[in-house]
Amino acid sequence: MDFDAIYRLYFRDVYVFSLALTGSSAAAQELTQESFFKALKAIDQFDGSRDIRAWLFTIARNTFYTERRSAARYSGEEPDEDCPAQEISLEERLMDRESAFLIHRFLHTMKEPYKEVFSLRVFGELPFEKIGQLFGKSPGWARVTYHRAKKQIQDHLEVTQ
Repeated sequence: MDFDAIYRLYFRDVYVFSLALTGSSAAAQELTQESFFKALKAIDQFDGSRDIRAWLFTIARNTFYTERRSAARYSGEEPDEDCPAQEISLEERLMDRESAFLIHRFLHTMKEPYKEVFSLRVFGELPFEKIGQLFGKSPGWARVTYHRAKKQIQDHLEVTQ
């Protein structure tokens, strides 16, 4: 794989994604550079089974949350409530076995298309554009449906825990 071509093709996408996470142009620039550095070190592990852009986004997201947790640990402060860290709560819960079981159990009771869209996005790692195409709808429809499904799951978790 020509990493230089990957960098040129996807730098802007990863930067915009990083900007959405950090809310700061300087921090997004740093996060993007760090993400590509990590991608370069791990490019041999990329098997091509999924979209390379999704792989780069995953690296950026994981880097952001790792740095955020590390900074909070060293500063002794709680993370900002305004920061997009609210997004990680559901993902962190999916990593916890008991919470993952509760989420999967609730997924089986969800109505379509929420269950399918959520599963395609989280487990299939499909972009909203592809999910919209599968349903014959727009990417905006897929995005809204995903966020509604996510909200249903979060509400259910709040009630059960």
